[in-house]
Amino acid sequence: QVQLVESGGGLVQIGGSLRLSCVLSRDIMSGNAIGCYRQVPGKERELVARIMSYGMTNYEDVVKGRFIITRDDSANNERLQMDYVMVEDKGTYYCNVFPSGLGPGWGQGTQVHVYS
Repeated sequence: QVQLVESGGGLVQIGGSLRLSCVLSRDIMSGNAIGCYRQVPGKERELVARIMSYGMTNYEDVVKGRFIITRDDSANNERLQMDYVMVEDKGTYYCNVFPSGLGPGWGQGTQVHVYS
């Protein structure tokens, strides 16, 4: 049973683009805000962007103007378009309900590696 499945990570050059996708179970997604989180080794997982059930979005300051989060409730997915990627964007990305404490736990994440 699908709960949270992230994909789309990989190698990206500084200044390049990447699109991350997340498939969520319908019961998790329906009516909830969905967040995209990033974790790097030695640090806590942090919220990068979130999208409310009605479409309003919020972003971490460092990604404003570069990342766009979208959702398609009919397809049970959320996407994060990453443009003008910076070194600071590297890490493992996860999706989950926002706030994450209301969610089912964490998926396996998808890794983003940034190179110059």
